[in-house]
Amino acid sequence: MSLRLRPFILLVLLPSIFAAAALSAGPHLFEPRDSYKPLHRLDQRDVPFFFDDMDIESLIKCAQHQAAFLEKQNPRAKIIFGSDHYTTSWLLHSIEELLRHLRQKPDSKELNRFLHANYLVYEAGGRPKQQGRRMLVTGYYEPVFSGCLTRQQPFVFPIYSLPKSLVVLPGGKSGSSKTGRYDGDNRFVPYWTRAEIEQNNLLLGEELAFLRDPFDAFLLHVQGSGRIQLPDHSIRSVRFAGSNGLEYRSIGKLLVDEKIMTLAEVTVPAIRTYLENNPEQRQRILQHNPRYIFFSWGDALAPRGSSGERLTPGRSIAMDASVLPGGTIGYLLSRRPVNTPDGNISSWKTLSRFVFPQDSGAAIKGTGRVDLFWGSGDYAELAANHMKEEGQLYFLVKKGFPGTKHQ
Repeated sequence: MSLRLRPFILLVLLPSIFAAAALSAGPHLFEPRDSYKPLHRLDQRDVPFFFDDMDIESLIKCAQHQAAFLEKQNPRAKIIFGSDHYTTSWLLHSIEELLRHLRQKPDSKELNRFLHANYLVYEAGGRPKQQGRRMLVTGYYEPVFSGCLTRQQPFVFPIYSLPKSLVVLPGGKSGSSKTGRYDGDNRFVPYWTRAEIEQNNLLLGEELAFLRDPFDAFLLHVQGSGRIQLPDHSIRSVRFAGSNGLEYRSIGKLLVDEKIMTLAEVTVPAIRTYLENNPEQRQRILQHNPRYIFFSWGDALAPRGSSGERLTPGRSIAMDASVLPGGTIGYLLSRRPVNTPDGNISSWKTLSRFVFPQDSGAAIKGTGRVDLFWGSGDYAELAANHMKEEGQLYFLVKKGFPGTKHQ
């Protein structure tokens, strides 16, 4: 299954984040001492107790979206699960069986019994250089920013629609497309960087909307979709339409490398405060990331992931479907923040729930990264801005597929 890219990514992405962060997802995390593999099929004794900390209605809704995605795919396409493989039609069968059971409204013990009896369980290998198959679990959300459809004070920082000059050449045998533009000599060259676009006003006339703050515009690029509240208080949604094809570079990592902040200090609010207090550094820091995102108007119901389906808050995840199996039923263990009435974090608690891979992202690469969609609103922003937790990710497939051994 080929999923289009959506840049839902955190500002912070450091290879050493687990070693440096003194955060633990709690004693429920199982830590095997085996060698690294992208995906491990678990023995029955190693399968966790499946407890879902969310409501069953959201689980049913998200599973229905996953089924709708699979129904559009080639039913004979093979999905690799380590040394095993399944067809898309079998993944659809797995979700349909789960939905039939969920509609009976089972309690936690009954749901766990049903899954242990009827499903094989695989675990993502986590970060290759870390013990225990540990994932880096981050979050993303749909922000709401003040904006205007025309350039007028204080709304002077544009977001752009997909420019006419941007060209995507289809991939050959490798399957990798190339993004760029044709220069004055009709040569295909890389597309302009963030710095070139912003400093030279290269996309004049292709503005979609204007925001009041350049960091708001940067965050909208990072999240990949959002909502804009116009001066008349109406709200319009924008969604990812494309990118300049350049690699994402973390400004959080830049601030740590330059010893402006420690890793523990780097959060979105902290970066915003630093830029507000040091406006002379703002352009240099934001333009450290050459990747640039283009937008189109979206629908008002919910943002859509790279699967094309609407995302479900707290259930939809972004992951690297080139190394982990897309179109599946997932189960995530990690931690989430507990907020106080004034919007601060009072503590962290266990997160355990079924999730569905329905998105991807420019920085969501490898078997050790997963990004959880939180929706919109104050809590979604809080969780997305602060989550950089350890976790473990599992995948469930219905037993009985022909040729799968040791069932």
